[in-house]
Amino acid sequence: MTVTEVTAIIPVFNDRKSLEIAIPASIKSLSGITPSFEILIAEDGSSDGSAELVTEYKTQDPRINLLHSDERQGRGRALNRAIREAHGSIVCYYDVDLATDMHHLQELIDAIRQGYDVSTGSRLLPDSDIVRSGGREFASRSYNFLVRTMLGSRVFDHQCGFKAFNRERILTILPAIRDTHWFWDTEILVRSQKQGYRVREFPVQWRAGKGTTVRMKDVFSMGSAIVRLWGQIHVSKD
Repeated sequence: MTVTEVTAIIPVFNDRKSLEIAIPASIKSLSGITPSFEILIAEDGSSDGSAELVTEYKTQDPRINLLHSDERQGRGRALNRAIREAHGSIVCYYDVDLATDMHHLQELIDAIRQGYDVSTGSRLLPDSDIVRSGGREFASRSYNFLVRTMLGSRVFDHQCGFKAFNRERILTILPAIRDTHWFWDTEILVRSQKQGYRVREFPVQWRAGKGTTVRMKDVFSMGSAIVRLWGQIHVSKD
């Protein structure tokens, strides 16, 4: 029986057009990194034919698998489910718009191979190469400053959708994760550090996609989530 080394997870919600690019790009990148991989499309209640597209790809390549939800569960729940169902000893995920340049995938996975429990791309390190509006840049830096100040994180960019984990280690963190949507990325990094896990953050080349599913109400929600997680960490020392 072939052992799967890497599971790449792509969370999807009504992203058929992006998937048409992301699936072949993922196969190409992963094939240059490991001979044993699978791609899990965590499709969260889409209505644009995303699930059907993945099913078509699977008939051509059995390494591609669909995790479908009839109703939207939230990005965090979709990622939790995918990590639990993954076969790889290393699990990674990245945004379907491939905003982070895929040439960084080798470094992301190699960090776990080298013994780190978590690795994450960063848009906010001195050597990061990013393109996005000044308003979004200010909001991102302010948000991450609050996370570092209030939650004691040593990471600079918590929300970059480009992360990898030692699956066995991260499975022990998942039951504690409360957030089901965008704050999931921040919470898993903060809780991993509180657990004493080794986290590697490295600069990436990143370009903002043409569209985003992060809305202003999501930004305010994540601000409230920082306060909520602070309370959970300081009130409960389990």
